[in-house]
Amino acid sequence: MFHQHYENELLGVITKKLNSAFEVSIDYRIIQCRLAGGLKRNKPKQSAKQDKDASLTGITVGDEVRVRLIGSNEGVITALLPRRSGFGRRAALSMPDKYPHEQIIAANIDQVLAVFSVAQPDPPWNLLDRYLVACEDAGVSAVICMTKVDLIEHQNPQSVQETTPILDDFRRIGYPVILTSVRTGEGLDELRSILSGQLSLVIGKSGVGKSSLLNALPAGGGVRVGDVNPITGKGRHTTTHLEMLPLEGGGAVIDTPGMREFGLWDIAADELAARFPEMRDFLGKCKFGLSCVHDEEPGCAVRKAVMDGRISPRRYRSYLRLRGAA
Repeated sequence: MFHQHYENELLGVITKKLNSAFEVSIDYRIIQCRLAGGLKRNKPKQSAKQDKDASLTGITVGDEVRVRLIGSNEGVITALLPRRSGFGRRAALSMPDKYPHEQIIAANIDQVLAVFSVAQPDPPWNLLDRYLVACEDAGVSAVICMTKVDLIEHQNPQSVQETTPILDDFRRIGYPVILTSVRTGEGLDELRSILSGQLSLVIGKSGVGKSSLLNALPAGGGVRVGDVNPITGKGRHTTTHLEMLPLEGGGAVIDTPGMREFGLWDIAADELAARFPEMRDFLGKCKFGLSCVHDEEPGCAVRKAVMDGRISPRRYRSYLRLRGAA
């Protein structure tokens, strides 16, 4: 873990966040911390891109911080160091009069592991597209992990026929896709390899098997495991807070509570196409150049690439949907 003395303070890494309390790893020991008053008064920025390096849009797991010790295992976080990376979403507004802002989920990560199940529940592909757009915007790598592949025979035939070409499209774009089963062990060695030595953020909706997957790696300490509500078909929450878990052989994963919503933050409509890797080669080649929105315009190179089979129609429709919401 990151550690360094700074005058009368110590540097460490936040490994757990629970409401306003934090655990910070310093010199390989865990210090229970709270925020100094000055940090508490910093409000989330309405645009994190105004100051990405030092944005106090919410101190979170993975952040490197300065800590003033006030006891053998207690401290106060006095400063946040500049971030190398940050992955966030549009915060869900608890009250109608609250202003929109970014919720930083994790900081200083190397990659995002987007976890989806092949069945029970079926994968919401448009949500995966939003995850990937957020990764492209944050400049962090993304890995797609499909769980419960042993249940694929329980899918209806149409779902099976749809799943394979969709995953092939993601591979063609350049995203690694790992098929896993905790029950059979399929894909777990490949997953361990891709996580080794990296700080990885694990995201996905409740019920997709994140906790079972982390328990199978194994990650330190073990995590709670839940299942899918048989009435609603939705997952039950099992992880209730952000926590960094060390991996055997090096590296760590940041486990997250299941996210029912994931809104993109601060991506302008005219920037969106560049967040789709398969569209980049065609940008600027349309009849109307960079002003083309790739919808109904004549001479659009992106639309022609869709018709020629070089861009997935499903991904293109997802782009149009996201652009409409931008």
